[in-house]
Amino acid sequence: TTASLDDVAGAAGRAGAKAAGVVVDDAAVTPRYVQGLKPERELSIIWRIARGSLINKIVFILPVALVLSQFAPWLLTPILMVGGCYLAYEGAEKLWEYFSGHSEQPEERDEKVAADPAENERRVVSGAVRTDFILSAEIMVIALNEVASEGIVARAVILAVVAVAITALVYGAVALIVKMDDAGLALAKRGSGPVASFGRGLVRAMPIVLTTLSVVGVAAMLWVGGHILLVGTDELGWHTPYGLVHHLEGYVHDVAGVGGALAWIVNTAASAVIGLVVGLLVVAVMSQLV
Repeated sequence: TTASLDDVAGAAGRAGAKAAGVVVDDAAVTPRYVQGLKPERELSIIWRIARGSLINKIVFILPVALVLSQFAPWLLTPILMVGGCYLAYEGAEKLWEYFSGHSEQPEERDEKVAADPAENERRVVSGAVRTDFILSAEIMVIALNEVASEGIVARAVILAVVAVAITALVYGAVALIVKMDDAGLALAKRGSGPVASFGRGLVRAMPIVLTTLSVVGVAAMLWVGGHILLVGTDELGWHTPYGLVHHLEGYVHDVAGVGGALAWIVNTAASAVIGLVVGLLVVAVMSQLV
């Protein structure tokens, strides 16, 4: 039994490590959902999003992924690509709203929150859980690919462990990020010593951190969405797009000391461009339909 538990823990660790890039994206995307909300409600909302994320992974994604991997593995890639299109659309829509000036103004948002805070929280949680579903699906499929050679029961246990561990990691980190300003305020009230100075520094830094994370979150949706589409088209037999990206990576991969990092940047930038182009196309189509 001990050996089996060690095997499960080791396989879960390897599978989780493979999904680390998407985990970072998930942690970057989520804090923007609690911006502008009452501080005393932030942890409650993060908990509700975390619970929705765990339900996404355990109740919906895990059983479907297991069944498809067992009986129709060829369906996983097209389904994941649909999710990639949705992520690209989410990111592109945010950029379109920002540059077109159609985004909701802070005073308008505040009026809606004041008018019906419960409905606003429901909308925030619903939107966050929807976006999380796509990121969770990517995490689970990446993890599934890492343990594809295991039996179906072992796969189920390993994926369940990955789901719980990654959800706790992501939303624990998000909770720490969004409450840092409150911690800084508490420290700042301790007088005029170094601890109080550190607290005041935290309070001043957090708006910048949250704004940066919001930007990173939008970029992450474009990057992950575009990467899903690039990998998906390659796996479905259209090798030209991803082949071109690999060709571009080859120009910088052998640069001494930084080749690997430069290749990653090239791959990420290409994925983001693909995500932006596809996302804007979907935004254009949706604007005609709605």
